[in-house]
Formats: sequence, C-alpha cells, structure tokens
Amino acid sequence: MRYYVTSDTHGFYAALETALNTAGFFEDAQPHKLLIIGDLFDRGDEALRLQEFVLEQMEKDLVILIKGNHEDMFEQLVTEDKGLPYGVHVHNGTYDTALQLTGFNKTLAEIRHYDFAEAAMRTPYYQKIIPAMLDYYETKNYVFTHGWLPCYPTKSGSYDRIEDWRHALKDSWKRARWYNGMDAFRTAYDDKTVVCGHWHASYGHSRYEHRGSEFGEDADFTPFMASGIIALDACTAHTGFINCMIIDDEELTQPETAHAQGEI
Repeated sequence: MRYYVTSDTHGFYAALETALNTAGFFEDAQPHKLLIIGDLFDRGDEALRLQEFVLEQMEKDLVILIKGNHEDMFEQLVTEDKGLPYGVHVHNGTYDTALQLTGFNKTLAEIRHYDFAEAAMRTPYYQKIIPAMLDYYETKNYVFTHGWLPCYPTKSGSYDRIEDWRHALKDSWKRARWYNGMDAFRTAYDDKTVVCGHWHASYGHSRYEHRGSEFGEDADFTPFMASGIIALDACTAHTGFINCMIIDDEELTQPETAHAQGEI
C-alpha cells in the first residue's frame, strides 16, 4: 500500500491540497491512502472546507486518521467545559474552530454557551471524524502516531520505554499525544520507525543536527529523520506549507488496541 502521510494540518486546507497535488495523491492510480497523524484543526480559517474534504475521503475509504491532542481539546471544550471560552481553548484555536464549524459568532457563543457546545457536538467533526480516529496505525515497518508512543517521562528529561505500549490505556495515549517525539525517541524507541507530528520538525534539526534555528530565517521545517523516527510537523501557521511524505509498506490487520483498549 502507498501512504501519503501528513501531520498537523490545523485548518489549512489550501496548504494540504497543495502538498497532496505536489506529491501526486489525486492522480495516483495504484492502491493508496491519505494518512493524517493528528491535529486537523485549530490554527487556520478553512475548517469547513477541510472537514468536507476529510468526509469525502472517508466516504471513499481513502483516509486513515490518527487522533491528536487538539482533538482531545475539542472534546473537552464541548463536553467538560460546556463551550466556555477558557484561555486554553482560545489560545490553541479550538474555540475558533468550533465557531467556524457551527456558524456561531463570538458574542452569541458566549451568551448561549450551552447551545454553542451542543451545536459543536452535532458537527460532522465531532459525530463522524473524531470517532473514526485511531491512537496509532501500524504497517510492517512503521508506526504512525501523533506525539509519541505511551512511555514514562523522567525527572532527567528522558523517557522510559513501555514494552507493551499497544495495550496502553486511554489516558496514557492522551498524555503521549503531548510528547515531543524528537526527544522521546532516543530512549523510548520501538523496533519500527515511528512517524509522528505534534512538534515542529525544526526543533530536531536545530537541537540534534545542530543545523539552523527553530524559528529564524535559517530554520528547517522539512521532515526530521533519524534512526527510528520521522517527524513531520511543518508548523504550518508559521511556514504556510504542509509536509507530505510518501511511504510504501505492507498493510497489517489493525488490532483493537489501535483504539486504546489496553491495561497499562
């Protein structure tokens, strides 16, 4: 199977379309799928168009979706926080995404925050897209996930590996979606190459290759690759582009634990 792998689209549909056109996704005649490894929305202003596109690909069975920390935040906004504009949701763009997807304006959303939350829960994003998301997707040689695999952060700043990470509990996966894979992979590795997003790739180039800065004119936001890791987040809100990597690999039957049903 050929996989067109992207990460952290963050509501920038035009940038995603450009990346997929450049990679040849739309013209590919052989079996292929789009694999988005988390954080569909919460930065750009094209949430409705991106939602429509994802639904189209789901209908065609051409997309695999991995859950990111921003999906967790959307669920928190509309359930636990009842649509209230708490700072974490406003700062991270989650609140703006809910406004875009529901058609509410800010004033009405604040006054009628219960109705706003209920409207957000009726969106295709909440009803169809998020429930279809996996904690990870695995092929013969790769594991695709958002931040990193479930593991244990240590006081020294490293991470302790969990051997049976596939059976990790839901909360372990939620924490792992916030991890910086470019730090974690050095001690919390797997036998397969882990393809991740969440943290801007320029971090790895700067910190571990000593090449360029994280956000200066010399920053490199192309994929960071080392033994055991490929990090894809192009920090699209800053750069304007999305990384898309083509990976050909053998499909596997996905276990139920891809939806975090484990015991750790």
